[in-house]
Amino acid sequence: MKIVDRPSPNHAPRPVDSTVDVLVLHYTELPLDESLEVLCDGARAHRVSSHYVLAEDGTPYRLVQEDRVAWHAGLSHWRGREALNGTSIGVEIVNLHGDRHDYPPPQIAALIALCRGILQRHPAIVARNVVGHSDIAPQRKVDPGRRFPWATLAAAGIGLWPKGRTRPIDGKIQPALQRFGYAPAVAVPPKEIVKAFQRHFRPARVDGMPDPETLALLGDLLDQVGGAA
Repeated sequence: MKIVDRPSPNHAPRPVDSTVDVLVLHYTELPLDESLEVLCDGARAHRVSSHYVLAEDGTPYRLVQEDRVAWHAGLSHWRGREALNGTSIGVEIVNLHGDRHDYPPPQIAALIALCRGILQRHPAIVARNVVGHSDIAPQRKVDPGRRFPWATLAAAGIGLWPKGRTRPIDGKIQPALQRFGYAPAVAVPPKEIVKAFQRHFRPARVDGMPDPETLALLGDLLDQVGGAA
């Protein structure tokens, strides 16, 4: 795929001996031109960036090279680690609000192609490390939103999706969510952690309640990853 280079000054070296093992998907909440302007603005008090921006028509823009840190994740936690910018790739997808607006098919087709390339270059990004911003920053972030087609991506080999097993988790939900990857319910209320899980894996009902369907979906996913942390 043809990638348009639009370099951002907002980047830093990767930590020494670090391995890129997380792919974080976002929505921009701004139109394309405004998104590029913000992410490429080196004069802002709080500078931000991402490795890629994906337009609604599927055109990918490269802002930061993958061997550099882009500033997209902020305060974040996944699988026992914090401050994920140092070990992640960030993709901003143009959408004004992923809870309200669908992602166009050409954009998703281009996203699949882009992500496949990223995963080939960074084999340490295992399936459950393909996450949304809301997964790694519960309560603080909601992107890429409830209309994001996670199941479509998983069917294309990008990320995880429940396979329809019905065995619920064995034990309490919060330790199980932490085993899968979510932050411990200390700084973030437990209900918000459950909502983050539902936002990704059961977007039709995001209420923070550990009901039987939520427990079964979590059990299904833990079975897929062997139940390990």
